[in-house]
Amino acid sequence: MISFIGTYDCKADVKGRIMIPVTLKNQMAPVLNKGFVIKRSVFQPCLELYPMDEWNLLMEKMNKKNRFKKKNNDFIRRFSAGVKPLEIDGTGRLLIPKNLVSVAGISKEVVLSSAINIIEIWDKDSYEKVIDETAENFAELAEEVMGDDGDELS
Repeated sequence: MISFIGTYDCKADVKGRIMIPVTLKNQMAPVLNKGFVIKRSVFQPCLELYPMDEWNLLMEKMNKKNRFKKKNNDFIRRFSAGVKPLEIDGTGRLLIPKNLVSVAGISKEVVLSSAINIIEIWDKDSYEKVIDETAENFAELAEEVMGDDGDELS
């Protein structure tokens, strides 16, 4: 399992290409030759870049869903809408498909943000707005999500 670290400010050109910063590209080195999958985020106005191995693990989980349940079928359809395989080119650029550029509202200023095993791709203004909105309640969220250490005394 890969784990990415860091947040990187980048620029997108008019064709939707983003130059991957060297520090992040070095972290991606073990998975570069296998390719990536890009998709829209479920919860935020951003895109998610999955290394192919991580995507395949997720697809194994998705393939266990009963497609004869309407809610599962509806979820899978929406989840996979706009999904595309991608590669980083020889010069270290990532080409974001035009339809996904518009979905995420990506303009010239872009943020690549590590999210453990994937990279989130944000329009910079949207990223800063979401970070600001969640900052106020982050301590409560951290306690709720990470606070149960399993060592409570009875």
